[in-house]
Amino acid sequence: MDLQRTPLHALCRDAGGRMVPFAGWEMPVQFSGLVAEHTAVREAVGMFDISHMGVLRIEGSNPKDVLQSLVPTDLHRIGPGQACYTVLLNDNGGIRDDLIIYDQGETASGEGTLLMVINAACADSDTTWLKQQLEPRGLRVQDEKRDGVLMALQGPKAVGILEQLSGERLHELPRFGHCLLSLQGLSDQVFCARTGYTGEDGVELLLSRNDGRKLWTQLLELDVTPCGLGARDTLRLEAAMHLYGQDMTTSTNPFETGLGWLVHLEMPQDFIGRRALEQVAAEGPSRRLVGLKLQGRAIARHDYPVLHDGETVGIVTSGSWSPTLEEAIALAVVPTHLAKVGSELGVEIRGQVQPATVVKRPFYRRG
Repeated sequence: MDLQRTPLHALCRDAGGRMVPFAGWEMPVQFSGLVAEHTAVREAVGMFDISHMGVLRIEGSNPKDVLQSLVPTDLHRIGPGQACYTVLLNDNGGIRDDLIIYDQGETASGEGTLLMVINAACADSDTTWLKQQLEPRGLRVQDEKRDGVLMALQGPKAVGILEQLSGERLHELPRFGHCLLSLQGLSDQVFCARTGYTGEDGVELLLSRNDGRKLWTQLLELDVTPCGLGARDTLRLEAAMHLYGQDMTTSTNPFETGLGWLVHLEMPQDFIGRRALEQVAAEGPSRRLVGLKLQGRAIARHDYPVLHDGETVGIVTSGSWSPTLEEAIALAVVPTHLAKVGSELGVEIRGQVQPATVVKRPFYRRG
């Protein structure tokens, strides 16, 4: 199957991007090098092409009331200009995808508007399923990104650079807040959200195809570091942010993956998977996602066995060397009784058992 390419593909390649297949797309895994890109985001600013992700617009009468049947998070806790992180579930409470929902308020005709950003690997299946669930109930589900650009500008200097280009006081925009911006040299307004997947301050931007290319070039001229999938993964792992398909799947529920805070069982509305989650909440999960630090420099990779007293008790979901902490870190699913901070476990790496300790998450938290 031919790989899809984002509107920034040629610009990424021209900037030295090494391209690899990812979720049906050809994406840059690195530019100047993973550690250099990772450090740029932690200490200054980096930019990511995330145009492979899906962006949907959901419109109609009271869209939050209708969408509430599909997510466990109380959508009425957010208002216009605000957003929330949540998950889509199956009947067993398993996670179909994780996503962010942005409340854009009402149109001139009085209809409500929501934006939804979904993972690239799930974009087609999510879109089909959401249309099946929502359109018979009077909502319209449309592709908002179309052939446009989704870009992340991340790091302690990210907001300052965007203020320089917009003339707006964006430091006052709260976390998960969003707005429309006019940026110098661009034709259309830009959707700007103070969200990201790196554990740093920053924004995510939705632009037209041409404006996205112009902004990428402008940011390069301002010495913003282009970053690839490699740094994106190490940054999000240090911040203990979940990767769909590894740290959570249709076989894991929010309580097992440390996302129980997304489940608002106190609200009266029903949602897909509610009964299964009520049972888990009552009984407690039998397994949990934990953070591990490993001794030495050996790296625990996805699917490596986790051991206790010589027996396999769990599995690594994500693992890497942490450039910031200079330690090997991992996320793993283990039985609940072994999930306490300080529990001593082991990870089998190339036939050798490497000592590992359960630690608090996140591994890194910005000051």
